[in-house]
Amino acid sequence: MKVFLAVDAGGTKTDLVLVDETRELVRVRSGTIKRMRVDEQTAARNLDEALSELSRRAGISMRSVIGTCIGTAGDSVPLVVNWLRTAFAERVSGGLLLLGDVEIALDAAFPGQSGILVLAGTGSNVAGRTAGGKVSTVGGWGPVLADQGSGHSIGVATLRALFLARDGGRPTQLAAAVLEFWKLTSLEELIAFANAKPAPDFSRLARLTLSCAESGDAVAAEVLRQEGESLAQLVALMIRRLQQDAESGGVLPPIAFAGSVMENVLPVRQALMQGLRNEFPGIQMLSGVVDPINGAVWRARREFSGAPYAS
Repeated sequence: MKVFLAVDAGGTKTDLVLVDETRELVRVRSGTIKRMRVDEQTAARNLDEALSELSRRAGISMRSVIGTCIGTAGDSVPLVVNWLRTAFAERVSGGLLLLGDVEIALDAAFPGQSGILVLAGTGSNVAGRTAGGKVSTVGGWGPVLADQGSGHSIGVATLRALFLARDGGRPTQLAAAVLEFWKLTSLEELIAFANAKPAPDFSRLARLTLSCAESGDAVAAEVLRQEGESLAQLVALMIRRLQQDAESGGVLPPIAFAGSVMENVLPVRQALMQGLRNEFPGIQMLSGVVDPINGAVWRARREFSGAPYAS
């Protein structure tokens, strides 16, 4: 039996699946192993616990794995990729394929086919594949430079919106909700807390903003709509890029979605979809969200099914 490992290393959690050539054997979830989010000790502890649980439940040693595919945000950041390569080489046998999280999600939606994947969770990214198989991305430059429509971006936009509303005398539930969420007693404390180093996890405010919007808060609703529209602008860039590809023949590519924001913060997704329909009538968008780790499974089997066992 050939055994493969697939990993989706996100900003807040890590999903790992052990599979053979046809079946899923065991699936576990641990804390994040992304070095931009946690220190080395925490990442190593989370990884060790997850691999131990996989081995225990499957009855299979990690030294039996012939190939691992990891999808991770920050795949262009040396701190992230260098640690992952070293950590997995020390713990898991076989070959290693390291990809962006948006690319494995693209494979989950359109394995080996043309299409666009919109990923929005803690961060965001958009990947597209041409009819000839070339993969490219737009966005995904991290929380300071990009990440439109992400949990982080929603959180930061929420804080800016509540202070702008205060300056303009506009009513909103957001200030009281954020103070309660972070156990603060005043806006002065919030200012210090939000500007602290290290910064708090702004992405945790996304669900709070959604709750306020659902209860009728116009300021919160505007934050979510604007984040969806910003993400739609990135997707539109990718659509035009693929349409210009000679092998694609100008055909509108299908769109798929992944990530916690796309799954749970529906106003962002709805604003994104409406913006795309306005600009590209007739565009096809898949319902629901895809599970990125299924793309990592597909790639691991594809890349390593013929590889010999590592010594």
